[in-house]
Amino acid sequence: MGGVSRGQASTEQVAGRRAMRLTGTVSTDNGGGFIQMAFDLEQDASGCTGLELDVCGNGENYDLRLRTTRLTRAWQSFRTGFVAPSTWTTITVPFKTLEAYRTDANFDASELRRVGVVAVGREFAVDVAVSGVRLV
Repeated sequence: MGGVSRGQASTEQVAGRRAMRLTGTVSTDNGGGFIQMAFDLEQDASGCTGLELDVCGNGENYDLRLRTTRLTRAWQSFRTGFVAPSTWTTITVPFKTLEAYRTDANFDASELRRVGVVAVGREFAVDVAVSGVRLV
């Protein structure tokens, strides 16, 4: 397997806000098909019911993938999709709406350790920025 997708994550000003921005191109050639940026989460999410993300982008669909300490394989996650609109928007992701992917584990907020934004599965130009991530 050897994907040829190209991407870059950078910290920059996006529409008046400091943000992490993922740009690039997803290619499905040669067994590929994704680029991502991810954030480690140092806070204990026990007692929280979800996440809020401040996002802005190019109107494309992206995946939000959460990882917990219980997940041991790189391809396992708890996930949902979202659209990155062209203006800053806060999206709320209740933990109960997450889909377990390639795991039998149940989502446990106390084990949440990583939040990833992924451009995946089809060929497209990527431009998505995140200026805030909050537990709710």
